[in-house]
Parts: sequence; structure tokens; C-alpha cells
Amino acid sequence: MTDKLQSIRALGEKYRRDGAILIPGVLDQVTLAEAQRDFEWSIANPSSSSCEFYEDDRGTFYQDLCNPQAAHNYRSLLESSILSDMAAALWGSDNVWFLYEQVFLKEGEATRRTPWHQDSPYLALEGTQIAVVWINFDPVEQAQSLEFVRGSHLRTLYDGSAFDPDDDTKPIYDMDLPRLPDIESDRKNYDILSWAVNPGDVVVFHPSTLHGGSPTVDGIRRRTLSLRFFGDDAVYAERPMPAPAPLVAGLHDSLNAGDAFRHRAFPKLRPTPHGFENIPELTNHEQSLKAQIQRG
Repeated sequence: MTDKLQSIRALGEKYRRDGAILIPGVLDQVTLAEAQRDFEWSIANPSSSSCEFYEDDRGTFYQDLCNPQAAHNYRSLLESSILSDMAAALWGSDNVWFLYEQVFLKEGEATRRTPWHQDSPYLALEGTQIAVVWINFDPVEQAQSLEFVRGSHLRTLYDGSAFDPDDDTKPIYDMDLPRLPDIESDRKNYDILSWAVNPGDVVVFHPSTLHGGSPTVDGIRRRTLSLRFFGDDAVYAERPMPAPAPLVAGLHDSLNAGDAFRHRAFPKLRPTPHGFENIPELTNHEQSLKAQIQRG
């Protein structure tokens, strides 16, 4: 194991405790350039799950995820870069699988903040060995950066946010899971983490960690690639209704609650990459992500 991976492995306890960490300068220029090319491919090749949130705002808040061709186009980055090794080092595990990609673009006039939420209510899996790797291609000041409630991944799992412009806490299921608290109006009572982030830095967080994006200001562009990985202990999780992600046709019919989260849609990356040739062409992209989470 390289010195860089040894230092990342030493962050594993902090990751498990806090649910979010910053790893400064972990991506070299070659890896960063490759990640940016993949991001630009996703922007140029939107899937039907792509959408803009808050379309009445003047600024752009665009996202896309689970493009059925993304794993193939991202294959070199996933197989050969430090990113998969980084996840393994944080978990202290040998095995890493790729879940899916997500891209975000905020630009133009100022955009409102991303509501406080957890990713897990939108996901059909759970476990300690799940990581969201957040890669920014533009410098982000702390005041406009992603924010986290320290240790919240170890506590309550809330309903998801429907990203309703009039109510950040409006739930996506409205059953079984408690409604999100209004963190923004009560910030002083939460232990909030955030960092200034530069290209080459990576933020890693557990999908059950409460997080939200600070608002942007006029003329600032924020391009973000988010990669999701999982390890040995990830299992299929049932939500009050079929979870919106990952967008894989037949996934909910092929797994039961507590089953090991394995499906040919998710190639293995470590210790030896394989399974890319088995990724099914069929996906579950009948609706945009926004349509799915605002279905109620």
C-alpha cells in the first residue's frame, strides 16, 4: 500500500465517526483531467433522468445520474485511478463495487441552497461500506460548499426531501420515515462540517449523513462529479415505496431486504475489476429524478 493510501486508511476511523471527511490534494492532474472529461461526457450525453431543479430561479441547478452508458465511459477512471483504492482504504476492505455516477452543474445567476437531506432514503441499499465521492472541478469557498451534520449517519434515517421550492422538508414518501428537521432555521443546534475545496481535493461522505449545499453567488460556476461505491456489507434495503435509485430495471424484483447488494449492473472494481461486460442495457429511466422524488 502506498504512503498516500496509508494516510487515507488512517482517516477510516474519522470517516466512520463523522460520516464526512475532506481528503486534500488526493487527485493528481492526470486523474483530475480524466474525471473532468467523464463529467463533460455526462453533460453532453444526458439521460432521461436528467433535470433542472428550481426552474423558476434564474440560475442553473442541473443534475443527471445513472446514465446506462456511464460505467463504460468512466471505466478507465474507475479501474485505474486511486478512487476505488481510496474507498477500500477508508473501509479497511479488499472489495469495492461501483454503484453509479451523478453530475451537478450550478452556474449563471445565484442559485438557492440545496436542501438538507440524506441520500439513503433515495437508495435501495444500506451498510457501513458505502461512500459518496464528491469531486469539484472549480474552487469552492467554504461559504458556498457542501455542509454536513457530523455523525448524523449513525442516528435517525429521515424521509427524503422532495426538493419542493416552498418547503425543503416536504417528504418523498410521507409514510414510515420521520420528516426531515428544519436544520437551516436551527443551525446553532447542529454540529455542521464544511470545507473550502480546490480541484484535486475530494470530499467523501456516507449517504446517511445529513448534508446540504450552500447557495452560490452570481457568476460562480460549480461543476461536480459524484461517484458512489459500495463494499462487502452493503445489503438491499426496502423503503416505504421502491427507492428512486439506482435506476436499474428489475432491481427491486431481484432482491429482498437484507440480501447482499449484488447485481450485474454494478461492476466490481477491487481487488480485480470485472463485470463491465455484463452490465445490462435496460435501465429504469422512464422519469426524471425530479419526477420520481416529487411523485407524491
